[in-house]
Amino acid sequence: MNETHPPSRVLRSIGAVVAGFFACFILSIGTDLVLHAAGIFPPWGQPMSDALFFLATLYRTIYTVAAGYITARLAPNRPMGHAWTLGIIGLVAATAGMVATWDKGPEFGPKWYPLALVVLAIPCTWLGGKIAQHAAAKK
Repeated sequence: MNETHPPSRVLRSIGAVVAGFFACFILSIGTDLVLHAAGIFPPWGQPMSDALFFLATLYRTIYTVAAGYITARLAPNRPMGHAWTLGIIGLVAATAGMVATWDKGPEFGPKWYPLALVVLAIPCTWLGGKIAQHAAAKK
């Protein structure tokens, strides 16, 4: 590595993005599990109503903003660059999920649901990064 990017800073950068990604993933899957167990969501593999997919979109949006915040706060430098990196990774993951489930049946939801996750990935991580920047500036 060169002088401007020592290995520890590179590892902290990677860790910041990974932490944001896994926070979003764990919160999303955890909430899914709780809502299924509570009977709010139907059993796995059963179709859900649009209203329930809207609920899933809502909490995933909140968790994605939080992930952008976490990533930016943990970033050793350029917090918005790290938030953008997370957003691009989220965009790729959401696009892969959309492609994998597009015509697999009603249990994977209406077409707007995976499209919403793709469209929201970058704006949500960007917003989380901006909130983190604002919070850091207040200190």
